[in-house]
Amino acid sequence: MEMRRIRKMLILLACFMLVATACGNDGEAGTTTAAPATTAAPTTTAAPATTAAPATTAAPTTTAAPAPAETSEPLKVAFILLGNPADGGWNLGHDLGRQAVEAAFDDRVETTVKESVPESPQVVQVIDDLVADGNTMIFGTSFGYMDFMLEAAEKYPDVRFEHATGYKTAPNMANYTGAQEDSKYLAGMAAGAAAENGKLGYVAPFPIPLIIKAVNAWALGAQAVNPDATVEVVWLNSWFDPAAERQAAESLIADGAQVVGHSQDTPSACQAAEAAGVFCTGNTTDQGEFTPGAWLTGDVINWGTYYVLRVGQALDGTWETGAFYGTMADGVMEIAPFGEAVDEDTRALINETRDGIADGSFSYFVGPIRDQSGELRVPDGTAMTFEEIVTMDWFVEGILGSPTG
Repeated sequence: MEMRRIRKMLILLACFMLVATACGNDGEAGTTTAAPATTAAPTTTAAPATTAAPATTAAPTTTAAPAPAETSEPLKVAFILLGNPADGGWNLGHDLGRQAVEAAFDDRVETTVKESVPESPQVVQVIDDLVADGNTMIFGTSFGYMDFMLEAAEKYPDVRFEHATGYKTAPNMANYTGAQEDSKYLAGMAAGAAAENGKLGYVAPFPIPLIIKAVNAWALGAQAVNPDATVEVVWLNSWFDPAAERQAAESLIADGAQVVGHSQDTPSACQAAEAAGVFCTGNTTDQGEFTPGAWLTGDVINWGTYYVLRVGQALDGTWETGAFYGTMADGVMEIAPFGEAVDEDTRALINETRDGIADGSFSYFVGPIRDQSGELRVPDGTAMTFEEIVTMDWFVEGILGSPTG
């Protein structure tokens, strides 16, 4: 399929980037509707801890949206990326979502991509340019864009803003994310089954609740099939740094990890696992065909499901602000296909668990759950609330490393 050839080309381009270290992008971000290769990684700034949780797991249904313009011109929709789609992970997933919008609405929309935009005041400058070019709907796809987008939303009240993974809203700014922890739990089950020595490693970007809950879910999934499993965490304080991601994975493998998981923008950790002859789980996209020997499974976020919904609402005048938390039930979250190393019994157990998560009959954030110091955090039989989950700042028992970085 054409999409598959494009996606494979993008990943292969990313491989050339693995020896590069991250660097800043001080110039103006480029505009494109394709995914060119890049050798420069964007500079990121530390992401602030969250202080509030999204208020709902349903589609946004709050303040009325800006009125749609009465024109025959296409709706101009822009996407701001921290890196570029050649990363083979986070940014690729969002660009596939953009392509889904183009496929769904054809000439009713015109999309623009701004790549390699750092989490800095440059976000506001980029938005200024996008608005000047006639874009009236803007998606920002990195956590650190949040406050800059909020500033821009106040500046441009007639523009619809959408921010990924954040928690702040405005009358014309919504936020959205997926229950990535659910798919991470399932991937953790595969990891726990594959690690004969019970040692696993995790390469993590920033010590924020968004990532902490994902690491915790992955560890709990591993412990569900191997109660003695431990997870060593290495923090990078960067979303995108292929060389550092690979080095971190190599250090975890040197410490005995037989499976490596990650929450980074690229598949570099999986490539390190492939080279070392151990296993890995992926992050946000299906990367199995590129690391077939190491691949177990991974979480997949179908951003296009949300993007098509929201652009459609902008077109028909029903767009409203709010907070969206996508799940397996609504098609936003999924688990990637299994690698050959996952045996049939493990596949069956994971699929059964997946169905339970999707229909609400199974929950894994249920006590007793102790933190890494042994303190009982969640009593026996008690389920964590949604707010408690999305604001987690502590690691579960069996995780080695500090949740503060």
